[in-house]
Amino acid sequence: MFEIVFLGTSASAPSVARNLTATVVLYKHYRFLIDCGEGTQRQLLRSGLGFKRLKRILLTHGHLDHILGLGGLISTFSRWEAVDALEIYGGRWALERVEDLIFGVVLRGAKPPLELEFIELSPGVLLEDEDFVLSAFPVTHRGPGCFGFTFEERSRRPFLAEAAEELGVPSGQERRRLVRGEAVALADGTVVHPDQVLGDPRPGARLVYVGDAGRVDDLISYAQGADGLVIEATYLSAEGELAEQFGHLTVAQAVTLAREAGVRTLYLNHISRRYAAREVLEEAQTIFPNTVVVRDFDRFQITRRK
Repeated sequence: MFEIVFLGTSASAPSVARNLTATVVLYKHYRFLIDCGEGTQRQLLRSGLGFKRLKRILLTHGHLDHILGLGGLISTFSRWEAVDALEIYGGRWALERVEDLIFGVVLRGAKPPLELEFIELSPGVLLEDEDFVLSAFPVTHRGPGCFGFTFEERSRRPFLAEAAEELGVPSGQERRRLVRGEAVALADGTVVHPDQVLGDPRPGARLVYVGDAGRVDDLISYAQGADGLVIEATYLSAEGELAEQFGHLTVAQAVTLAREAGVRTLYLNHISRRYAAREVLEEAQTIFPNTVVVRDFDRFQITRRK
């Protein structure tokens, strides 16, 4: 299960109700901040998340409404010493802009207050452990080096307690070893193999996050079967020409992607201040009923399909 917390949900400029783009994804001991618009550090505090364990920042792209908050965040870290190291992932152009912001404006020759690592993105796996995989994929938007992210739990084989009982496998260490894929020898010499007590693999939860995008036909394979898809919906369909001009999506494009990719729940983000959430939701649900128009500080749990 992944938890997602929306800190900023506005497009391009903040509104009274919406801050600029920033989202936190939590999984076990991991915490990922996706984008860092102006004012994100205040949103982190208001949300109750704070700065602890905030060691990885994933940038969808380098536009200013997605990165300017990093200046304030680094400045705060220089005084509070909230973390001792920070990994910032992004396309080359995004990282160049962030380095200019941090070293040219915030620090201006001063020693960084924490260890900073800038990691250039390319499509593929960014991080993995025995429980989940984080991957990046290319997204089409204005400018180079735009990416989306997939958070995916590894598949699990359920433990069949009844089968274990019939085979005489005692509770405790033997069962834990079988779950890890190891064969065990019982007291009477019988060897029990994992396949005897483990069921068919069950896929884990899958969350797909897309920032700004100018087209969706190249995203279907990445969004396929997602339990949760987060994507922008900057314009209503009546303003499709503006969307195309500025490299953004209409509501209809976003929800059509969700329908064609077999997504379970769609979370629409990056909402223009010109629209009320009600307008966006009404248009979206005519095509894809299981749509949520997210607001600042909304929290959701992304679980696997039953």
